[in-house]
Amino acid sequence: MKGLEKIKGQIGLVLSGGGIRGMAHIGLLKALKEHNIEPEQIAGSSVGALVGALYANGNSIDDMLNFFKDTPIFQYSFFAIGKPGLIDTAKYYDIFKRYFVEDSFEALTKKLFVVTTDLLKGEEVLFEEGPLIYPLLASAALTPVFSPIEINRSLYADGGIMNNFPKEYLDGNCDFIIGSNVSIAEELRKKDLKNALQLAGRVTGLMIYASCKAKLAQCDLFIEPKALEAIGVLDKKGIEKAYNLGYEYTSKALEGLSKEASSSN
Repeated sequence: MKGLEKIKGQIGLVLSGGGIRGMAHIGLLKALKEHNIEPEQIAGSSVGALVGALYANGNSIDDMLNFFKDTPIFQYSFFAIGKPGLIDTAKYYDIFKRYFVEDSFEALTKKLFVVTTDLLKGEEVLFEEGPLIYPLLASAALTPVFSPIEINRSLYADGGIMNNFPKEYLDGNCDFIIGSNVSIAEELRKKDLKNALQLAGRVTGLMIYASCKAKLAQCDLFIEPKALEAIGVLDKKGIEKAYNLGYEYTSKALEGLSKEASSSN
């Protein structure tokens, strides 16, 4: 870790939402592992919460990638009937149970903060103890594709609606915070905004990015691979590309930090 001595003490990791682009988080974890950097606290929204949970559960890099490769997105038997949304999110429970056998925050080896949105109250809700799988399903329930999850008689959905980069749950608890943002808001061309759906997606993306931009700058180290913009949020064909981008960007960021420390000595 020569040149990376400043990454010490209690290390925290913030993982944003962003669908398939979140595979970059797994690439980041691989790069951190190669440099013997091990976060002990993780805060995540949406896919960031899923990756964070798998990491806190002790799953290998290959296990994490396989989880997303093997989990179907659009499967006929999962279509929602009598629920808001196209896909019934609750039907993923059995798939998640194969990985999170004990279904408990307390069974994890690291501290995990999962952010969700209470749709009925219009509030951000944090889960950090008790049953694990339903909060994970809720946090990743991207509306309107996935139906909300019922917990304690309320309906919970994508954590990114209210807080896509939940750094504040690590503030004061960690000595060094690493952030990974995969919700990119790059400049577009006119031809990329041809219909109402594209326009709505662009506005939503800008709103989400604006809400987390200041928090990104507050991280001691963060990655934000701009090339992820070319990968569709629900395009499983982009899994490997997003993963490799996360690994490459993190490796370069760590090398840069090392050179910076060396030049100051």
